[in-house]
Amino acid sequence: MAQATGLRLPADYRDFVALYGGGELDEYLGVSTPPVAGSPYGDLVDGLDFDPREELVPTGTSPEDLKEGRLLPFARTSNGDVVFWLCDTREPDSWDVVVFKRQPRFGEERWIRFEAGFGEFLLGTLCGTLPNPFSDRGFAEPLHAYRNWRQPL
Repeated sequence: MAQATGLRLPADYRDFVALYGGGELDEYLGVSTPPVAGSPYGDLVDGLDFDPREELVPTGTSPEDLKEGRLLPFARTSNGDVVFWLCDTREPDSWDVVVFKRQPRFGEERWIRFEAGFGEFLLGTLCGTLPNPFSDRGFAEPLHAYRNWRQPL
């Protein structure tokens, strides 16, 4: 993918996708992948709305700055929240995660930035060591299941 688009992806994400492929965690969080024949999760580059070869512009930390940043969606919840990488450096292993809450509670921000990469964000969200970034319950159960797109229902 890096050769075709100029976009390199974080190593922890590449390792996760190589091992598990695209799919869903707890029938709640769908993880996208680069295009894979037959996979409904192979839509990662569909969310690429910037040219990764262009000069990077520093992104501020306000919700408006995040909204206008170089965001690449890599996951979505069943209730419409979107999880992005903030592609503000040429080093993908340094990309922070940004969550857009489709339905924030009164007084909550829609855009939340986590100073964490893919693996740290996913683990922290599943274990509850990060605050719930989603519009609803998030991951309430202590045991989690990942269903790869190739697994039968």
